Amino acid sequence: MSDKMPKATAKEVGRPRGANKPPTRVKKVAKKHAAGKSTAKATSGRKKGKAEHGGDATEVVLLSGGNPQIAKAYGDAPVQAYIAAMPGWKRDVGKRLDTLIVAAIPDVHKAVKWNSPLYGVDDQGWFLSFHCFTKYVKVAFFRGSLLRPLPPGTSKQKDVRYLDIHEDDVLDEAQFADWVMQASQLPGERM
Repeated sequence: MSDKMPKATAKEVGRPRGANKPPTRVKKVAKKHAAGKSTAKATSGRKKGKAEHGGDATEVVLLSGGNPQIAKAYGDAPVQAYIAAMPGWKRDVGKRLDTLIVAAIPDVHKAVKWNSPLYGVDDQGWFLSFHCFTKYVKVAFFRGSLLRPLPPGTSKQKDVRYLDIHEDDVLDEAQFADWVMQASQLPGERM
């Protein structure tokens, strides 16, 4: 008889899967962070993408649906970094949306918050944002219920309306620009 006993699995002892594993991932992240190394590899369930901005290649973590994780910041640079990190066809949509918004409102204010670009007007707040999802890019008009015609996507929030742009959709640029103009003239969100 062997003096080594087999280890019981989590299922055999009624514990959830992984309960008998030590929390090594946290230690690995802490060690890498202390050594000044990137923690992106130690973060499970996230993809890495490359974003180029200002000539330097930087690693950007892509969250659920391919949404780029960009630190909260104000100005054009973080918005351009977000757009550059958008995966595949979504990057072209992001570039086009940004171009149309700036053409409609040349002095628009920009920021990235909650991993989404925001667009606003001085002293009025934010009027629009967009966000990557797996199969589409979602544009949120924060006072969209006041736009005419109404953007097609409804929300649980009474004022918010959405426009979902899928890969093969043709964006009605004139209608989008008109919604941007209307939205920019309404009181925005203070975030």
